[in-house]
Amino acid sequence: ILGLLSGSLCLCELLATLPSQLQPHVDSQEDLAFLWDMFGEKSLHSLVKIHEKLHNYEKENPLPIINSATALADDLAEELQSKPPNGEMRELLKLLSKPNLKALLSVHDTVAQKNYDPVLPPMPDDIDDDEDSVKIIRLVKNREPLGATIKKDEATGAIVVARIMRGGAADRSGLIHVGDELREVNGISVEDKKPEEIIHILAQSQGAITFKIIPSIKEEIPNNEGKMFVKALFDYYPTEDKAIPCKEAGLAFRKGDILQIMSQDDATWWQAKHEGDANPRAGLIPSKQFQERRFALRKPAPLNQPHKAPNRKSSGFRRSFRLSRKDRKTNKFMYECKKSDQYDMADVPTYEEVALYQRQSNEKYRLIILVGPVGVGLNELKRKVLISDTQHYGGTVPHTTRGRRNQESDGVEYIFISKHLFETDIHNNKFIEYGEYRNNYYGTSIDSIRSVLTKNKVCLLDVQPHSIKHLRTFEFKPFVIFIKPPSIERLRETRRNAKVISKDDKGSTKTFTEEDFEEMIQSAQMTDTLYSHLFDKVIVNDDLTTAYNELKLTLDGLESETCWVPVSWLHS
Repeated sequence: ILGLLSGSLCLCELLATLPSQLQPHVDSQEDLAFLWDMFGEKSLHSLVKIHEKLHNYEKENPLPIINSATALADDLAEELQSKPPNGEMRELLKLLSKPNLKALLSVHDTVAQKNYDPVLPPMPDDIDDDEDSVKIIRLVKNREPLGATIKKDEATGAIVVARIMRGGAADRSGLIHVGDELREVNGISVEDKKPEEIIHILAQSQGAITFKIIPSIKEEIPNNEGKMFVKALFDYYPTEDKAIPCKEAGLAFRKGDILQIMSQDDATWWQAKHEGDANPRAGLIPSKQFQERRFALRKPAPLNQPHKAPNRKSSGFRRSFRLSRKDRKTNKFMYECKKSDQYDMADVPTYEEVALYQRQSNEKYRLIILVGPVGVGLNELKRKVLISDTQHYGGTVPHTTRGRRNQESDGVEYIFISKHLFETDIHNNKFIEYGEYRNNYYGTSIDSIRSVLTKNKVCLLDVQPHSIKHLRTFEFKPFVIFIKPPSIERLRETRRNAKVISKDDKGSTKTFTEEDFEEMIQSAQMTDTLYSHLFDKVIVNDDLTTAYNELKLTLDGLESETCWVPVSWLHS
């Protein structure tokens, strides 16, 4: 602004035109009203006028040419007297000898020699080192919150600024800092008031608010924050949080939301905003460490022990890889994992640091993981995707120790290996999931995933939910899709006559029962409760065609769109 003073527009005129010039760039009427109020302040215009007067005075630079005019006049008179006199010399000598001219020259020298710069008085010798320096601050608030929280110092009883919300009015002003002691608000003393009473005064105030504060002596640390993004892995409602210091300052969010962390100065309460939100003001959210402690203290009982489905002979058994028709009776697999369910459940999901990622043309495709309860139609969806483009999509081939049958080819239906080699691979953690049936091992190996990906294909894999965690690596960058059943009413309506493979040893088919529907719903609810923080997409399989189209659209977009992934996946 000061640089424009050299032009034809003075600063007062510039202030008057600024709001109208900025109007096209202001998003809301609230912000425009704030600009008009701020630039229309009489005190601001008075300060600007004083500034212009001083600035113009400096430009004129009225400095004396000499500061010894009296001595110069005496020297001139002496020089003229030594010369042959004429009429003009006699007249000049007469003028120089007049008392009024001598007095004028003496005053000129006195003024020219004097220093008119302001001189500060010396510091008094008896100054009290503990005396507080008071600062008067005036902020224009309008309808937005001030963006600061206060608390009572337990030791001194003083009202101090507890935190400054990033992007709020107080933060943008740069005049109020954490630790500042508040003495007055709009001339009202806060000495005997509770923080709640002061908050009420601030909430009722509009326009300019005057604060009298004693500045904190803490040094301001440069703010380099605001570049960290996290994915929320739980729902949060500040109005229901009894621990939050100020419910009005809280930021609500849902599981899966991307949050920009603006400040981690407070170990208990971070400041954050929703990614992409145009509002610059941050809100309070529980810190990762604080929320983990809270979750650990109130963890529900089912999370402390492996899940067991109720009263079903085949509960907990599931095939996670493709079977030939003659082997479908091996549906009774109990899969093991490198780490137990109890270990997985002990992890407390709060926030996961994320960054934007877009697959490059020279990179392998991301692994697609499908999870869902038995009977939900996961295998049908997977098969439809695989046959839609066999050159682009591929599925893993399971390993087994069973003997190869006449119509089977090694590496097509199964990869056939010896029991000793299978057990060695188990020991070396080469299997994602494996199980044993009738003295034969079956399992899905990590190398079978790599085999599909190295052929420049998209690998589709369905696994038990507890196996997802061990596949979330830099190498695979998995995208996890939960295939969810519709309501039990819709299941009864749409699948009453559908066929499902029987769980007896004969491998026959049968229609769904009410018990099947109930188990499917319960299994989906348990999976959602325990593992939904790992899901990138949820597809409800109400109608197979609709669900397939949604799945295919998701997979197509994943190959070109930018998406948020764990920040660790961007670095090997």
